Amino acid sequence: MNLQEELLNKLKEDETEIIRIRRHLHEYPEISFHEKETATYIKKYYQQLGCPIHDCGDGYGFYIDIDSNTAGPHLALRADFDALAVQENNNLSFKSKHPGVMHACGHDGHTAYLMVLAKNLWQIKDKLRGKIRIIHQPAEEISPGGAISMLKDGVLDGIDQIIGLHLMSSMPTSMIGIHKGETQTGRASFEIKLIGKGGHASMPHLSNDAIIAGAYLVTMLQTIVSRRINPFDTASVTIGSFEGVGSFNAIKENVTLKGDVRIMKESTRKLVKSQIFQLVNGLQTSFNIKASINYDDNYPVLINNEQLANEAITALTKAKLPEVSTVMDPGPQDPSEDFSYFSQNIPGLFFYVGCMAADQTNHPHHSPDFYVNENSLLIAAKAAAIITLHTLFK
Repeated sequence: MNLQEELLNKLKEDETEIIRIRRHLHEYPEISFHEKETATYIKKYYQQLGCPIHDCGDGYGFYIDIDSNTAGPHLALRADFDALAVQENNNLSFKSKHPGVMHACGHDGHTAYLMVLAKNLWQIKDKLRGKIRIIHQPAEEISPGGAISMLKDGVLDGIDQIIGLHLMSSMPTSMIGIHKGETQTGRASFEIKLIGKGGHASMPHLSNDAIIAGAYLVTMLQTIVSRRINPFDTASVTIGSFEGVGSFNAIKENVTLKGDVRIMKESTRKLVKSQIFQLVNGLQTSFNIKASINYDDNYPVLINNEQLANEAITALTKAKLPEVSTVMDPGPQDPSEDFSYFSQNIPGLFFYVGCMAADQTNHPHHSPDFYVNENSLLIAAKAAAIITLHTLFK
């Protein structure tokens, strides 16, 4: 039996442990930047294994090193562990016990698979080459994200390359997806405050209606993508919140709009931002109002290193996992991901493992009924193990 077969067999034996950990995390979720008990739970697991733990960043992030004490590549594996402010609407025995908080994106599964994979890699470290850094990252969901402070604190010091994965409810559970190059969108968010002059609804000529100005702005912002972005490029501008609550017979003095930007090229980010500021400045003149913008350029475009992607495809295809029907290219993905900060610094690979329900029903990420087919957890662990060993011994 070779080392890969040994590791994959150990993971299969530990499948129930992966599921048990995932269910515990799912039952006790914590939102971004508040994951104190989650971090304590994960750390306790490693402490029982005798792994030295290194706190990292200004949140609850940490890492452990699995060092073979022999020459070889230095590889990092990363998983996130924060939940979302979503009220769960699933009938599960391990349904969230924290009102208004739910693991609605699969981070509980990411953490569970990596913990058990790390345990098994720790147990065979004398048979490995190089070093593996296991990174447990908080606060992926909310800007500025947990990756930035961990990077500033040296989490990638001495690391050659990094690997992460995401469970995907839109993909069949037997499918693994790997895309090369620009893989997930970059992101920005903004808040625009418009201040006019309030007054009586029967006397609009004596007022300056901020709602009218805001309504025009919502429409004008849509022209950025339709008239300023190359049709062969990718971008979206969304107004997700328009706060202008008032009385039916009063003209509103101020409104607040909150929006989201997604792009697939960093050059497009600059164009969209400049256009938003230009339109808002023009709105002040056109409607004689005052405006302010709080603009947050955050997650970069996530770029997969082509060589790492090709090597992972080769290794996974060669392994012929019985649980995997295909390794395919799912194309670029719309959501953003702060793994992109890591892959900006060193070569990175971020791939996908399908977790679609067995009955093929739709359970979207971030929805109250998000659902993970738990058969995907072993696939995630095995896939990461195969790529890890291939990287260390190539």
